[in-house]
Amino acid sequence: MSSARTALRRAGLGTALAATAVLTAAGVASAHVTVHPDSYAKGATDGALTFRVPDESDTARTTKVQLFLPTDHPLLGVLVSPHDGWTAKVTDTKLKTPVKTDDGTITDAVSEITWTGGKIGPGQYEDFDVAFGQLPDDTARLAFKTLQTYSDGKVVRWIEEAAGGDEEPENPAPVLKLTSETGTSAAPKASATASAASASDSTARGLGVAGLVVGVLGLAAGAFAVVRSRRAQ
Repeated sequence: MSSARTALRRAGLGTALAATAVLTAAGVASAHVTVHPDSYAKGATDGALTFRVPDESDTARTTKVQLFLPTDHPLLGVLVSPHDGWTAKVTDTKLKTPVKTDDGTITDAVSEITWTGGKIGPGQYEDFDVAFGQLPDDTARLAFKTLQTYSDGKVVRWIEEAAGGDEEPENPAPVLKLTSETGTSAAPKASATASAASASDSTARGLGVAGLVVGVLGLAAGAFAVVRSRRAQ
């Protein structure tokens, strides 16, 4: 019986370690700058995007965030929501190709937003909200390259984009997918919240399935060990 108990104990320990590895891997994979929601309809109007910036350092704090908006497919009518403790500097750029709208031709658009003055502590995150008047309708995705500066001088460049079918790069840029769905308006906060909840639910389900598989494998290993022990006795 002592041999059987030892075998079961080892199997249980292996299961726990495997489950921990799954959870740790999931946490590491999601620890980068992201945009919420992660998709919008092409040409959508009067919406908002939330950029979530986590602090990945064990000791340093995030003191500066630079968000670069695409100018080849510009967002029109960009507005920055006030954020406690942070000061936003908005930079406009003259477009190489002006955009024609019902209200006239747009020749300038926001190309960069820089937040300074605030601090994000280790293990914490901040959400930065950006409203837009209209999204482009001539592309399927928008990449928002971001630079994150820490109090120790380190700068993390979230600027890499994965090619079709490739794995996610080490420092991915936040990417907004643009779909061909009809409809042009969206409630800023409601959309961001719904997307975040959906992503959280999907992640939880995925981890639940992974944990179940790991648990079943652990129990099977334990049962096999018990049978071997009894035969040996």
